[in-house]
Amino acid sequence: MRSNPSDYEMVAPGSLQAIVSLLAKEPGVWVPIAGGTDVMVQYAAGKLPARKLVSIWNLPELRRIEVTAGEIRIGAACTYTDLRKHEIVGSEFPLLQSAARWTGGVANQNRGTIGGNIVNASPAADSLPALLVYGSELILVSVRGERRLPYASFHTGYKKTLLATDELLQAVCLPRRFSGYFSHARKVGARNAQAISKVCIAALGRMADGVVEDVRVALGSVAPIPLRLTETEQTVRGKAIDSERLLLARKAVAAEIQPIDDIRSTARYRAVVAGNLVAEFLNRLRSERTGAERCGVQDVLAPWNRLPIDEAMRAILPCCGCKAWAQRIVARRPFVDEAALVVASDETWRNLTRSDWMEAFHSHPRIGESRASQSLPGQSPPAQSVAWSALEQRSVEGADADTKIALADANREYEQRFNRIFIVCATGKSAPEILESLRRRLKNDAETELHEAAEQQRQITEIRLRKWLQG
Repeated sequence: MRSNPSDYEMVAPGSLQAIVSLLAKEPGVWVPIAGGTDVMVQYAAGKLPARKLVSIWNLPELRRIEVTAGEIRIGAACTYTDLRKHEIVGSEFPLLQSAARWTGGVANQNRGTIGGNIVNASPAADSLPALLVYGSELILVSVRGERRLPYASFHTGYKKTLLATDELLQAVCLPRRFSGYFSHARKVGARNAQAISKVCIAALGRMADGVVEDVRVALGSVAPIPLRLTETEQTVRGKAIDSERLLLARKAVAAEIQPIDDIRSTARYRAVVAGNLVAEFLNRLRSERTGAERCGVQDVLAPWNRLPIDEAMRAILPCCGCKAWAQRIVARRPFVDEAALVVASDETWRNLTRSDWMEAFHSHPRIGESRASQSLPGQSPPAQSVAWSALEQRSVEGADADTKIALADANREYEQRFNRIFIVCATGKSAPEILESLRRRLKNDAETELHEAAEQQRQITEIRLRKWLQG
């Protein structure tokens, strides 16, 4: 049932002082509205409880992005488009820029605001994990003046915050001290944009002498509020990242999160994905290369950019095993660096057809076997793909006899149920972990399992691209 416009009142005082005065006069009565991307959804559905709205759109005090030596101050009414296009946000706060790209489509990014994302207080909001790992602070304003508080303490429960009824969020401040960190962001959802996250991660890390010098990890959609994983961070800080440490990190993640079943996903799925996302980040942090090694990437990438189309496709095909993917990646050349290539790969993969996905799946051997699937007669994977598969499955090769038998039995059950081989990103996973994942995914419906297999293939492709660039 749609709302009746005559039931609502909206005013636009036009100045920040007039707005906070209105909020002070009738605390809790007036609801500030900027872009309206959340409020108007409720209004259209006839579920907007607030009857009095005050527009804060285009107030100069709320639309500024101010940069000082120590921090960047982003006005609460700055849009996602503002964040996507800002040079300092892009260069020093890439996690926030990634979240801005993921939030809705272009129309929503032109209207949706960072402040609205914060005060709406959805635990699934894409930008909030990034604000947690960057150690952000909020500036709240009222007729009583300004107060500044850590963003980490702002959310007190599901849809509950420390914002007083007479206060307005004026700005969010991010310290400029993370430029030397490795950053990692990932969103798992039905689509990469215009879909609410099932789970999302924002993470920062820095290695020194082979150990984790500092690490900061936050997740969305796994608890009543956006969650900083402080216990998980403590598990790996000051330690080398190996298979044992990854297992401990997964256990720490499981202990910290509080996922639920809802219309988008299940608690069990979210728990598994959360562990996978953190392990993926730690694996990438461990393999992050030095400046000299990154220069070596150009020794592979630069000449590949100049290859004829057919040769370029053959060179990159082992990374994915899908000809349509290779063709589209080659068509997007030249790539300036590894990051640009990985982003293009992710975008291309998500836009392929199901038959393209199946071609990539069939380029892999079954877990525990050395030969690729024979589901596509006459097609055999490149030698490089076979060699990578063997390395990725090393833990299975060294597993005990009972685990190998259990994997073989589960493989057969999976193929009978889904009519294709089981795809998992085996890098960094032990044989028991792979077996646990296989048994869990046997309970998926066909559509859910297809997309989970596709996400695993995306991870495999990303890892192989990085290996390929190492030469």
